[in-house]
Amino acid sequence: MDRRGLQSKTQANHEMSSMSRVFRWGFERGMVKGNPCQGVSKFKAVARGRYITDAEYEAIYKEADDVVRTAMEIAYLCAARLADVLGMQWRQVTPEGIFIQQGKNNVSQIKQWTERLKQAFELAKTFSNSGNPGAFVLMGSHGSGFSKRGFSHRWEEARHKASVKLGYVLDCTFHDLKAKGISDYEGSSRDKQLFSGHKTESQVLIYDRKTKVSPTLDKPPIETKNSK
Repeated sequence: MDRRGLQSKTQANHEMSSMSRVFRWGFERGMVKGNPCQGVSKFKAVARGRYITDAEYEAIYKEADDVVRTAMEIAYLCAARLADVLGMQWRQVTPEGIFIQQGKNNVSQIKQWTERLKQAFELAKTFSNSGNPGAFVLMGSHGSGFSKRGFSHRWEEARHKASVKLGYVLDCTFHDLKAKGISDYEGSSRDKQLFSGHKTESQVLIYDRKTKVSPTLDKPPIETKNSK
């Protein structure tokens, strides 16, 4: 657990939970003597607070290739996960909008068209085969989709170039684009929940990272002897 935590504490927690479920299943059926995961403490989860500013987003977008640009727009405008973007096929593109079934919670939505979202898919048509319903929207040169590793290399390259242009290192991840979409969406936490497809409002709060501008107590200045 400690060794896996050096790479990613969140991933280590997920892996231990999965192992615990497997051993519990085996214990209930008499296949193992116990669950070695019991009593092992998980790492304390720290909510990620990284918000990608508009300037940072535009800097990365300008340095990215068309594949990454399309993926960025879908992830941001639709609050979509990378896995759902990479797995998206043209059959999901409908006159009403983009059909997305989130792989993490199985929530199905049709993301309504906006002018900017239409532009993203018009860009995708320049390198993909939109006439084939089973073709991936993000299609590689060999006619297949992108692996997470292959796409991440392109994303990291664009992010690095943007860092050079901005003059500081960008530590944002592609997954932060989903958080930016939820943060930028105007409305209450309930409105953001409907937009993002999360099952609970508490899940939405994890992704709502934009610093809120709040009113200040408006009181008259204190009168002093030097006041005129």
